[in-house]
Amino acid sequence: MKVLVTGGSGFIAAHVIDSLLQGGHNVVFTARTASKADHILQNHQNIPKDRLSYVIVEDIAKENAFDEAVKSDPPFDAVLHTASPFHFNVTDPKKDLLDPAIVGTTGILKSIKSYAPSVKRVVVTSSFAAIVNPKQSPEVYDESCWNPVTMEEALKTDPSTAYRGSKTFAEKAAWDFVEKEKPNFDLCTANPPLVIGPVVHQFDSLTSLNTSNENVRDMIQGKFKDGLPPTRVALWVDVRDIALAHVRAMERPDAGGKRFFVTAGFFTNSEVADIIKKNFPDLVSKLPDNYDAQSKEFPYKIDNSRSNEVLGLQYRSLEESITDLVKSLKAAGA
Repeated sequence: MKVLVTGGSGFIAAHVIDSLLQGGHNVVFTARTASKADHILQNHQNIPKDRLSYVIVEDIAKENAFDEAVKSDPPFDAVLHTASPFHFNVTDPKKDLLDPAIVGTTGILKSIKSYAPSVKRVVVTSSFAAIVNPKQSPEVYDESCWNPVTMEEALKTDPSTAYRGSKTFAEKAAWDFVEKEKPNFDLCTANPPLVIGPVVHQFDSLTSLNTSNENVRDMIQGKFKDGLPPTRVALWVDVRDIALAHVRAMERPDAGGKRFFVTAGFFTNSEVADIIKKNFPDLVSKLPDNYDAQSKEFPYKIDNSRSNEVLGLQYRSLEESITDLVKSLKAAGA
């Protein structure tokens, strides 16, 4: 299949591209700058140009931003839309988070409908942020759950609420678009919680690491020597598993029209510290000598069975994920 991947230089997207190429697909990805795009190409120097290339989309929140990107000869069969901001350096929630997420998502769907009639499947990277209810957890989280956040709360509360709002409204806008516009394609969404694992995308320095890996970077740099912080997001998935979930959601006919809650389960910061100490003796001095094992009693359960049954996912262990992440951070100079 010929596939367009948006936001190709992002943490998840870089692994999605790897997974697509391993599966024999041809990939075109979007990037904001040529230097970010060229870094991805350098990671795949043995892949010919007709199997991996890029187009520049400078601002996904602009009107018609993707019109040219979706045009292709030969035409695209599928689009994986991973481009959406995930950070808490927010000065203007609307401009920094909400518009790029919502307008970027509806914008690419409009462009596909208008200019890429060959596309039959679109997979959108959503998030557990669009599922979670921070005020009142249900007994079990699954794909039927939606974050009840309002636009007013997203604009006025705090950066994490704005982020959750951006993912919720963007995903809802995607489902609404497909229902109302009846386009040439069907839709799936992948809804991961905290995504951790080895880094293969370009980042300027270890200070500009993707948000979800920062906690482990801080651990191995000794920033928590005096004590581990509480575990903020208790659910996780390895980046290679969420990447494969995107590819399988694209490939498998019965995935169409479905959300996928893609998570390996619960974790705590004390488990992460234990794994680092066990596998990296040279880093033991960076971590606290003693810490209490943080409770694994959580106020809710999870049901990720759809990802197993429809996508055939078998999740990596936390130990494999953290070990590979630390190796990649050390290679990058941490």
